[in-house]
Amino acid sequence: MKRPTRQKQRDEQTTNNEAAQEGVRACPECESTALVRSSDGSEVSCEDCGLVLEEEGIDRGPEWRAFNQSERDSKSRVGAPTTQTMHDKGLTTTIDWKNKDAYGRSLSSEKRTQMSRLRKWQERIRTKDAGERNLQFALSETDRMASALGVPRSVREVASVLYRRALDEDLIRGRSIEGVATSTLYAACRMEGIPRSLDEVAAVSRVDRMEIGRTYRYISQELSLEMEPVDPKKYVPRFCSELDLPEEVQLKANEIITTTAEQGMLSGKSPTGYAAAAIYASALLCNEKKTQREVADVAQVTEVTIRNRYQEQISAMGIHD
Repeated sequence: MKRPTRQKQRDEQTTNNEAAQEGVRACPECESTALVRSSDGSEVSCEDCGLVLEEEGIDRGPEWRAFNQSERDSKSRVGAPTTQTMHDKGLTTTIDWKNKDAYGRSLSSEKRTQMSRLRKWQERIRTKDAGERNLQFALSETDRMASALGVPRSVREVASVLYRRALDEDLIRGRSIEGVATSTLYAACRMEGIPRSLDEVAAVSRVDRMEIGRTYRYISQELSLEMEPVDPKKYVPRFCSELDLPEEVQLKANEIITTTAEQGMLSGKSPTGYAAAAIYASALLCNEKKTQREVADVAQVTEVTIRNRYQEQISAMGIHD
């Protein structure tokens, strides 16, 4: 009577192994395939009968605990993820500028001299040729301008990818590195839906506005970048925040832009000037007095632009000044 039992056990084991190899598992108690894994991944149980099939599984997480980002970074045993914002994608080592050892003790004068020489050679070997040095300079300029504009990390990554594409397509030849870096950052801002006007980008750049615009048009055409017109409503929250205006004014400005744009008045108009005029009009309607000069300074447009757009908008809205 034992042989059939052993044979049955072998058959069941063979069936389970075949099912495991095929990725199909079933509960040995009720033969249900509704198996669920616990949130921490330590147990696998049957959803129908509750039988625990696996327990005390391998925990692939860290063996330490961290309660904030600084603790997590200090206890992590791996480096930072690769990034396009560095010419070597962050894969090389970096020697810290602090002259201290692993225990926080100051180094001797001989060791400090040695570490200084190592830092110097480390910086030299990170770039093997002039092309990498130019790429390093361009990406550092992109990072500097992005910090000055206050754009998130995703925009810097996209700008770095665009610059690398322009470098691969040999579009930088005959143009300044700063001009191409600035134009790719401007394009990245538009692609990520965080628009910055050409004047704002030119204010933090080392090249003039005309060269940025010319290079941007060339880069976007050669790289086939599909750029949609900037929606003036994307400027409204930032301008209202800088003017310290309530949310009521912001909602009214968006309403004015939507209504007038449906009538075709937005075509050919500057989005920053259009948004500034809508904010000025909504502030007057909401009894939040702001002068044209205050709004013009925030939007970096002229008072004449605000007055012209303001008159067009209130006429389209049927509001009499």
